[in-house]
Amino acid sequence: MRTIGLMAAGLALGLGALPAQAQSDAELRLKKVEAEVRALQRKVFPDGAGKTFEPEITPASPNAQPIGAPSTTAVTDILARLDALEGQLRQLTAANEEHANSLRLLQDRVKLLEAGGAPATAPVDPAPQPAASSAIVPASVGTTRPAPAPTRQPATTGPSAERLAAVKAIVKPDTGDAGADDYSYGFRLWEARFYPEAVQQLTMFVDKYPRHSQISYGRNLLGRAYLDDGKPREAAPWFLKNYQADKTGARAGDSLLYLASSMIALKDTKRACIALAEFSETYPALATGRLKAQFDASRKQAKCN
Repeated sequence: MRTIGLMAAGLALGLGALPAQAQSDAELRLKKVEAEVRALQRKVFPDGAGKTFEPEITPASPNAQPIGAPSTTAVTDILARLDALEGQLRQLTAANEEHANSLRLLQDRVKLLEAGGAPATAPVDPAPQPAASSAIVPASVGTTRPAPAPTRQPATTGPSAERLAAVKAIVKPDTGDAGADDYSYGFRLWEARFYPEAVQQLTMFVDKYPRHSQISYGRNLLGRAYLDDGKPREAAPWFLKNYQADKTGARAGDSLLYLASSMIALKDTKRACIALAEFSETYPALATGRLKAQFDASRKQAKCN
C-alpha cells in the first residue's frame, strides 16, 4: 500500500508540472511570434504610427471574472494571444509579398524604359496557349533584350515589298472546302519558308475550324512553323495541345515527338526525355517505323537513358 501511495503521489506531482511546462513553451512561442510581427510591421509599414495591426484578442485581466466562476488559465490566455498574433503575421506576410511584387514590376518597367526598348511582338496574336495538365510542360524561357543603339533608328513598319510580292505569288487553292483551302494555303506558306505568314494563316485555320478533319494537321503544322522560325517556346504549347486534344489524331504522334524537339531546343532535356518515353510507349509503330530516324536522333541528342 505504501508503494502504491508513493506512485500516486509521484504521478500527481508529474501532472501538476505539465501546465507549468506548457506555459513556458507557449511563452517562448509567443515571444518569437511577437518579434516576427514587429519585424514585419517595420518592413511593410516603415513610416510607423497608425499602420500597424492591433491584436485582435487581448489578454484578460486577472480580476475580470467573478469569484467562483470558471477561470481560464495563463496558458489559455497566452494561446489565445498567440493565435491572434499568428493571424496578424499571415496578414503582414501577404502584404509584404504584394508590395515586393509591385516593386519588382515597377523596377522592370523602369529598366525597360531606360533601355528605350519595347516588348517584342509576334507577327500575329495566336490563340491562348493551352495549360499543361501532365508532366510534359513547356518550360518558361526569359528573353534577352539587346543593348540600346547609340542612335535611334526608325522602326520597321512591315515586310519589304519584295517579300509581299513573293507571298502574293503563292496561290491559295479553291476547292470548295474553305477549311481545307485555308490549311493548304498555310502549308504552302510554310513550305516556302514564309514562317510568320504561315503562323498567321494556320492560327486562323485552327481558330475557325476546330472540328475540321484536318485540325490535327493544322495544329501540328502551326507548331512546326514556330519551331522552324526559331521559336521553340511558342511552338511547344501547340504540339502539347495537339497531342492532348486527340491522341488518336493523324499528327498527334508527330506533335509529341516535336514537343521533345522543342524541349531540346530550350535545353530542357529532362522534359524532352519524358516526351520521348511517352512517345515510344504510346506510338510504338511510329517509333519503329515512319518516325524512327527522328526518334533515335532526338534520344541521342537529349542523352536519354
